[in-house]
Amino acid sequence: MQTMTLEQLRATTDAGGVLGVTLKAQGGAFYVNIETRRGEAVFVNTKEKKPRKFIDPRKAMMLLREIGLRTMRINAEQWRPEEIEFEKRQRPDSAELLKKKHQAADYDTWFRNQVEGALAKADSPEAVWVSSDAMKSRSEGFRQKWMDEAKAKGLA
Repeated sequence: MQTMTLEQLRATTDAGGVLGVTLKAQGGAFYVNIETRRGEAVFVNTKEKKPRKFIDPRKAMMLLREIGLRTMRINAEQWRPEEIEFEKRQRPDSAELLKKKHQAADYDTWFRNQVEGALAKADSPEAVWVSSDAMKSRSEGFRQKWMDEAKAKGLA
């Protein structure tokens, strides 16, 4: 059986090549089978080329109607409405996703403000610059003080 994407279905419909359309149920979903002058085809999604699944047949009907197909058959022989929950795609919780996006945006704003503040201080005429050697000496003094305190407490 051939496959047909949305663009191909539009073009075939515009050219008058669609003879009939059937919404065929399988489990909890409906699939679109297209009868063309060249044989049968199944409607597939553009990215994965897998048969396009419609949980709600009304969505399929609205799409087909938008394309210009006003008449279709429905084959519900293998429809199992109790399986609809198994057919639905699992989507991440959008509330949690939005919360994470807001947190990231808040952090980004905070970080940018910190950097801008530090740059403003560095560009200020009152800025005091410490040489690398002076900072190393100061750090060594702190380290020695902490080691002496740790030894006094029996930690080192």
